[in-house]
Amino acid sequence: MNRRGFAGGLVVAGLAGVARAQVPTARLQLTGRFIQGGYILGRAPPAALIFVDGEALTAAGAGGRFFVGLDRDCDLSTRIEARQADWYAGQDVEIERGDFPSQTINGLPPTTVDPTDPAVVARIRREGGLKAEAYASRTATEDFAEGFDWPLAQFRISSRWGSQRVLNGTPARPHYGIDMAAPAGTEIRAPAAGLVALAHPDMHYEGGITFLDHGQGLITVYLHQSRLLVETGQRVARGQVIGRVGSSGRATGPHLCWRARWRNRNFDPSTLVGSVTI
Repeated sequence: MNRRGFAGGLVVAGLAGVARAQVPTARLQLTGRFIQGGYILGRAPPAALIFVDGEALTAAGAGGRFFVGLDRDCDLSTRIEARQADWYAGQDVEIERGDFPSQTINGLPPTTVDPTDPAVVARIRREGGLKAEAYASRTATEDFAEGFDWPLAQFRISSRWGSQRVLNGTPARPHYGIDMAAPAGTEIRAPAAGLVALAHPDMHYEGGITFLDHGQGLITVYLHQSRLLVETGQRVARGQVIGRVGSSGRATGPHLCWRARWRNRNFDPSTLVGSVTI
């Protein structure tokens, strides 16, 4: 898979386009969930360079589709532009403010909240490198454009995405996952086709974890699994069973923590469910 960041030649090409002071020749075709923690799905000529607020961040795929994630604290407006040779289209998008609650969780083992053991700290550092590499996966597919399903057939949402957490009385960073409570052993299915960027059976915080790359830097992640049923580098189909619900890692009971990131932006994976193809 291609793990290069979006820099170098593409950015240079983009800067050359800016220098021409182009006038928009078309209006972009955009859909999605225009809310903090949501996303934008668009269409442009294949391989067109996509700018977000003036920065070249991605390119349209072979079918012309492109994806942009909106993080929890993004501005309430963003500008999306597409450029290819003398063709240029741009559009300002108004973003709705998100509603993010506060959540207090007590009873977690202290070693999972504020570890001090040197061996544990070293382990967390090693696992952080593996996760960073998985998040950097960049397949040239447009799997994201075919729509997403829930990864569990039945569940109860036990924690909303983006909530401000207080763990054992200590304020923590926002929770960038949606927690889906379900019995241990419940099947976890791939909500969309993708490539397994990483499958690890036992991380300190996340327990059994799987990363799926759906193209253009869109990665979804599945935490606290009791069993993994796929391997790193494997291609999975929409609806394929990839693992089973558990309570491994930092968890107080069986549930699936479902996360999503586009490049360096965390966003709510539940906004993808029922997404309109373009």
